[in-house]
Amino acid sequence: MKMSRKALALGAALCFFAGYSPADESAVNPQVVKVMNEVSEDRIKAIIEKLVSFGTRNTMSNAGDAARGVGAARQWIFDQFKSYSPRLEVRFDKFRVKKQGQRIFKDVDLYDVIAVLPGKTMPETEVWISGHYDSLNLGTRPAGGAAPGPGGDAAAGGGAAAAPQLTPADYEKNAELPAPGACDDGSGIAAVMELARVMSQYDFDKTIVFAAFAGEEQGLVGSQLEAEKAHKENTVIEAVLNNDIIGTEVSGTGRTGNASVNVYSDETMDSPSQELSRYVREIGERYIPSMKVNTVFMGDRLGRGGDHTPFQWEGYAAVRFSTPNEIYANQHHATDTLENMSVPYTARVARMNAVVAASLALAPKAPLVFRAAGQGGGRNGAGAAAGGTNAGGTPGAAGRGADGAAAPAGGGRRPTPLITRGRSQYDAQLQWRPAGPDSSIKGYVVVVRPTTAPYWEQQIYVGKVTEYLMKDVSIDDLKFGIKAIGMNGGESLVTPYLYPPRVKAPIETVQ
Repeated sequence: MKMSRKALALGAALCFFAGYSPADESAVNPQVVKVMNEVSEDRIKAIIEKLVSFGTRNTMSNAGDAARGVGAARQWIFDQFKSYSPRLEVRFDKFRVKKQGQRIFKDVDLYDVIAVLPGKTMPETEVWISGHYDSLNLGTRPAGGAAPGPGGDAAAGGGAAAAPQLTPADYEKNAELPAPGACDDGSGIAAVMELARVMSQYDFDKTIVFAAFAGEEQGLVGSQLEAEKAHKENTVIEAVLNNDIIGTEVSGTGRTGNASVNVYSDETMDSPSQELSRYVREIGERYIPSMKVNTVFMGDRLGRGGDHTPFQWEGYAAVRFSTPNEIYANQHHATDTLENMSVPYTARVARMNAVVAASLALAPKAPLVFRAAGQGGGRNGAGAAAGGTNAGGTPGAAGRGADGAAAPAGGGRRPTPLITRGRSQYDAQLQWRPAGPDSSIKGYVVVVRPTTAPYWEQQIYVGKVTEYLMKDVSIDDLKFGIKAIGMNGGESLVTPYLYPPRVKAPIETVQ
């Protein structure tokens, strides 16, 4: 059987890579292991029990009651954050939200609870761990209504196709109903709070932000306002790890499993969020080999939404952790109780968050692979807008990524990555630049995979250089990326080499 020229070239390239060993820096960090091991199931259980005790945490519930409702819940979260460590900078981010739509049936004060652990050497770069503390009870649905299912997530604004929509009056009537929200999203908030307690006892190079969002059940309101605020203030967010419904290991069909977690990103190949999800898989399974990370290259469960999405809208890398085994019948009802969820599973997902966030916060910034402002283009590319790339390495994203680069204002020549065919025109010539202090970097790793592969398959440690030539390797057949290795062995996110899509140009014809 004859092989095509392209298949032969690809096979030769992969054989070429096979002669290289993955970076020996791919090892566990003792500090990360300590953080992971200090996550307590007992504390997670106690947090969920307390959250459930507020009766409801509905954003639209009575905020003036000192013992019940959303006001009491947010104050308790605030006080707990304050008690963990004097190094945590705790605040309320208050937003006055106007009456709108069905779910926000009156003007309401919405409070996100934020705890910041400042970084030591790269405090301007932030890693976020988040969940939403509000809960919801949809009550008895109107006649003909369907039980909540994959399409009935209040946060997504959807419902079963045949189900009548709840009216503003229905939402107002339901606002004070019992809404324990143990799994949705007491489990996520318990993970955020427990990690704030543990991680605030350690030093990290980057800033870690622990966020408890409100208004998720009203349409991702708190996270959207927070993401917009971060973008407006040019906040550099390298990653958002959002946790929502991480508390069940038995699904509504009886399917059981506590050895995996779903991580949702988006559907754009090699986007910042997809690169973050690959990082979660590689680092998470390295530290917790008994836990499989299911990277799902979708924005969320079909037709649903979560608090990672608004950060993606602003150009940040953001993913959602969620159980593969949901119980739809309990979501947004009074049966979402501690008895109907698994604390041990929640703790396992919390530990996964811990190792990923700690690894990122101790790692260098992701390298830059686009031409700096003012660099010539020549045959292989044009000059780029100032700054370079965002957290995942894509040019011109709307938000601020790992290096804080702003999107080009529009117009001008397309920014191009620092990858060429070399002098011979038949090689792969890669170049890159450090995004942070060069003194913190031990070396770099080139990563490679076929265009159809979901994960980076080859890793080549090339040392502390800023260019690398791969002889007889075509840049047209494979995907390439680069990551930095810190002096402490920490690994940055991968920055992929991506060519911007061609832009349609008008063609004038003679009439």
